[in-house]
Amino acid sequence: MDPTRAALEAHWRTSESGDSEAEHAIYSDDAILDYPQSGERFRGRTTIAAQRGGHPAERHFTVLRIAGSGNLWVSECIITYDGVPTYSVSVMQFAQEKVVHETQYFADTFGAPAWRIAIAEPMPGRQIERA
Repeated sequence: MDPTRAALEAHWRTSESGDSEAEHAIYSDDAILDYPQSGERFRGRTTIAAQRGGHPAERHFTVLRIAGSGNLWVSECIITYDGVPTYSVSVMQFAQEKVVHETQYFADTFGAPAWRIAIAEPMPGRQIERA
């Protein structure tokens, strides 16, 4: 297995287990984490760990897919906060086997408009919700 993929799998596994130190071992000391939807930037592994550790909700992680090669990898996950699922995509840039820049996007579920329901099929394990 590719060592970067193995590191990502370990990252998400330890994110789920609640082991903050192991979860953040993947980041370089001066890593940057961006949340484009809110405009937030977190600089440094310690700051990244602090903002995640301060989250008031109970979190669970389900990895749907990890893809990439070389220094650029993408993880698609469902992060469940207090029982409510949120879809997440993390784009991670690596240098010397550590994340140096991560951009993470979040999307809540939403209902489909009636005109699309007629031509859509449900994703595996899901039901189509009406808007």
